[in-house]
Amino acid sequence: MKKQGPRWYERFPRAVPVGIFVMTMAIALLSVFALEDAEDQRQKAQIAQTTQAVASGLERSGNTNAAYLWSSAALFASQQFVEAPLFRTFVTQLHLEGRYVGSDGIGWAMKMDRMSVPMVEAIMRGGNQPKFSVRPKPAIDRAFVVPVMFLEPDSVRNRRAIGFDMYSEPVRLAAMNRAERSGQPTATGRVVLSQEARPDGAAGFLVYMPVYALQKEGGKHKLRGFVYSPFDAQTFLTSSIDAAQLQGAGVRLFDPTPTGLQLMASVVPVGRSGQTVRRPVTIAGHRFMIELAAPATAMFSTMSGMMLLFGLLVATLLLVLARLLTQQAIEDRIALAWFEQQSSIRNSLTRELNHRVKNTLANVLSIIALTRRRAKSLPEFADSLEGRIRALSATHDLLTQSDWGTTPVALVIRAELAPYAQDVLRHLAIEGPDLELAPNDALSLGLAIHELATNAAKYGALSVEQGRVSIHWEITEENLARIEWIETGGPAIDARQQRKRGFGTELIEKVVAHELRHPVDLQFDPEGVRCTLFVPVRRRDGFTMRQGRT
Repeated sequence: MKKQGPRWYERFPRAVPVGIFVMTMAIALLSVFALEDAEDQRQKAQIAQTTQAVASGLERSGNTNAAYLWSSAALFASQQFVEAPLFRTFVTQLHLEGRYVGSDGIGWAMKMDRMSVPMVEAIMRGGNQPKFSVRPKPAIDRAFVVPVMFLEPDSVRNRRAIGFDMYSEPVRLAAMNRAERSGQPTATGRVVLSQEARPDGAAGFLVYMPVYALQKEGGKHKLRGFVYSPFDAQTFLTSSIDAAQLQGAGVRLFDPTPTGLQLMASVVPVGRSGQTVRRPVTIAGHRFMIELAAPATAMFSTMSGMMLLFGLLVATLLLVLARLLTQQAIEDRIALAWFEQQSSIRNSLTRELNHRVKNTLANVLSIIALTRRRAKSLPEFADSLEGRIRALSATHDLLTQSDWGTTPVALVIRAELAPYAQDVLRHLAIEGPDLELAPNDALSLGLAIHELATNAAKYGALSVEQGRVSIHWEITEENLARIEWIETGGPAIDARQQRKRGFGTELIEKVVAHELRHPVDLQFDPEGVRCTLFVPVRRRDGFTMRQGRT
């Protein structure tokens, strides 16, 4: 069965949760954008509606005033002279309760030739205007002047305008010429009203209505003067609109000129806002420009903020959930791999156990067969067999402690020589590098050391106090160690003993040599037994049967 590889979300355990988080936040941001766009469109529609309402209010105020001027012009045209009592009475009756729809009132400016100025000044001074004079003094090349004769309501402010020559100022002159040609109420552009105390005072404008004599001269009506209304731009703007209708928006009134827009008045200081609407508005034939700006709003509306917060919360929860699921999937795969490994290890252990048991039983059968042939009595057979079985058992204990992994050479030798090392009169020298043996090789080496030690205890160096046994090992080539057993100081070995080959000799030279896959050099020198074995060595992890979970 083909082993299934890790799934795509397991290969990217960090990228997957981050990707889900980014996608969720992108959806939330798109929702916020849609909400903000809808809010922006709603605000644009609202400000456009408010702008229309403001423009309508300004035009309505201008039309109302124009109606008053029409009425005034019709009355004054029927009179041969416009005298102060008549003018004052008419204006008082015309504007009940002093409502002048945003203007400073209604005035009368009479057109006269320059030569008539002294006479007119004398007449006005003889009446109720003792300080009346036409100003500025008309130039010699001027044929006509149009001074302000009356301006109601009578106030300190309006009295400053009495005597001012309208023809002396270009903006006023241009508006009056247009009014004379059209016969309609005509507004000026931005001017500073003559009733202002300073020449740089607040901006304003005037609306002129021409008044003609009923009799024609030379086939056309003679212009007698102008009935007009002066407007302070700020007062006109504030009185013509409903501040509550603005809902915090700012309004500014401009006069378009060839050089740009000239500010005339403003209501509510305009804050910085992206929603600004401009609209032309016509008052008495003159086009003004109004600008309406919505109040500055927060970066996000309440709904957008809630949506963004909700999206962030959902994205974070999905991030955590995805991270937990991917981590759990990785841990499950690691656990599955570990269980598969453990199953493989158990199978290997079972096969290894079967192999070890067969080898051990084969060794035991060989030992029994050789012991039976060499034993002279039953007790001798039992003792020899017991010692060799104990040697196998001691080495098995070492292998069990190492989980049937590699076993150090020194531990095998010391385990077999442990019964003799407890006697202080015995002289044992054991030395060599740290080398590891495979399980089978450790069993064979342990059996060989046991036979050599048993022989030395009966007949050799370990049978006398002055005897000495030296076991030394070293690496001779890669993965091969040479172990030397040297006895000195023991009983001398005669020639007859050298020729005699006992069970231990056969066991070492046949069984052990076969198991170690290298010949054993066993010599019975007169000074003592010398045995040289070659044992394969292994790395420590070469036979590890169990590994911890990663």
